[in-house]
Amino acid sequence: MKNILTVPNLLSMSRIIFLPVLIYLVLIEERFMFLWGYLILGSTDAFDGYLARKFKSVSEFGKTIDSFADVFFYIGTAWFIYRLYPDYLMPNWNLLMGFFGLFALSFLISSILYKVPIMMHTSLLRYGAVLIYILVIMSYFFDTTLFVGFILFYYLIAFTEEIFIFILHPGFDRDAKSIWHLHASKKRAS
Repeated sequence: MKNILTVPNLLSMSRIIFLPVLIYLVLIEERFMFLWGYLILGSTDAFDGYLARKFKSVSEFGKTIDSFADVFFYIGTAWFIYRLYPDYLMPNWNLLMGFFGLFALSFLISSILYKVPIMMHTSLLRYGAVLIYILVIMSYFFDTTLFVGFILFYYLIAFTEEIFIFILHPGFDRDAKSIWHLHASKKRAS
């Protein structure tokens, strides 16, 4: 139990636990309070991994809870944007459907091949999370229709990379930087 209740794991869990608060703030149309809550809760995604590495408390449980927190937070964020800024999202509907299609396909493939849905932490997916975080903040102030399209297209590439990793690199590390890093390490090992 001690290894589970670490600060990094608690930060990851906070994204799941406090997500309903953000949903409530959106439903009652408290956009300013939502923005502050999103800033705080979203920042835990950066700190959980950093603290886990710094204090050498990286664990499979931590990686798993972080992945689940990411999934809930991504889905929540898509709903937040849909609910708060539909004018920015609707012109990108086809890309959004592609995003959710590849997102679901990556879970399906990992579930079939590895018996568990996996969300990796590749560089593309990490930077994508930062882009989404920035998107929600910028959307409060600006029309972000083009930025939404860019991010969705970016994620099509990131999820495609993840799917290829699942298929081509059994035994991969969830924290692998990219498919190219995996290819290079495989070549070095040969």
